[in-house]
Amino acid sequence: MDAEWFLEQAGELLAIPSTADRPAELARALRFVLDFVGPGFTVERFESGGKPSALVYRGVYRGEPAQGGSGGDRGGTEPGAGRAGRPDFRVILNAHLDVVPAPPDQFRARREGGRLYARGAQDMKISALAEALAFRELAGSVGYPLALQLVTDEEVGGRDGTRHQIERGVRGDFVLIGETSGLRIVTESKGMLGVTLRASGRGAHSAYQWLGDNALVKLQRSVHNMLARYPVATEEAWRTTVNLARVHTPNQARNQIPAEAEAWLDIRFPPEDTDLAGRSTAQIAAYLQGFCELGVTAVVDHVDAPQNADGGRPEITRLAGAALAQGYQPEFLRKHGTSDGCFYGDAGITAVAFGVGGHGQHGADEYADITTIAPYHQALTQFLRDPGSAGLRVRRRLFRPW
Repeated sequence: MDAEWFLEQAGELLAIPSTADRPAELARALRFVLDFVGPGFTVERFESGGKPSALVYRGVYRGEPAQGGSGGDRGGTEPGAGRAGRPDFRVILNAHLDVVPAPPDQFRARREGGRLYARGAQDMKISALAEALAFRELAGSVGYPLALQLVTDEEVGGRDGTRHQIERGVRGDFVLIGETSGLRIVTESKGMLGVTLRASGRGAHSAYQWLGDNALVKLQRSVHNMLARYPVATEEAWRTTVNLARVHTPNQARNQIPAEAEAWLDIRFPPEDTDLAGRSTAQIAAYLQGFCELGVTAVVDHVDAPQNADGGRPEITRLAGAALAQGYQPEFLRKHGTSDGCFYGDAGITAVAFGVGGHGQHGADEYADITTIAPYHQALTQFLRDPGSAGLRVRRRLFRPW
């Protein structure tokens, strides 16, 4: 790898403010990486919910192209563009190119010592570009079907990118997601619940409380009941957590008893929490309803299952060997956040996260550790070329990148 050239290319990608509210910039980031990969590959394009994505691989797609598709650049959103025309991939390299919002100066990359500061440097444009480089260099020579999956909606849930492609028939034996890990292997991550508590009461003049029924008070008590069961974490722990993200009432006056109120909850849960893991949406809603006061309803807006990859799989052993060859002690990590790997888990496909080092994800001082970029690229190269060493003993520990 030419490190200076790579960092120059990375700076251009980091300068693109590819946030969810800027669809043109999402498309520009996707075009940039596709141009970086270069010609000679089939590119299937997808779009869902206004979010573009692509699947890049060697070979000819035999499905029907979407209207406007030509040559090797195939659309993947029309009914004819199903699973039959593409291979089942041995390995899929997955990368998201969207980032969370930031002030304009965070989209101007700057180097300080061994750190590259910018929005998306850690999460995860540097790893994405390294994956694209490894794919460009190796996809034509490895003896198995290899794909590069580029999506632009991971930061807002991943349903219009990775999940949409899976629903369109994309399949693989093993998925490597370039989320930051410092060349360690994330085999477990918590599941995520988006929940809305909706309270209804009866409005009245606040001087005559006995004539009303305060929806906000009932909502407050319901949240208290839930936090009593799942206290706010004050130190790292592998357990279920509940974050109260918003409380809202349409009330417009101090002297009015609110008749309506709602709260947003973000719940993260490990596979060991049998009250939530492996349960249907209806079962989870019924469980959460048990914490609610009369007149408060728990609505499950979305569920992402926990991810738990089998550390004994040969691909993971091979990846651990590739990291060890670069001087990084292989470790299995548990990640408190979630990623698009949950959608592959739902489809019965093993996925792990493996990326560069860094810190400050989503914050004002987000950076990638420049010293990890070349070793990461080399580890990817070895992983994709060579089955590696068997029998490595890999330690498991928690992962706290933010």
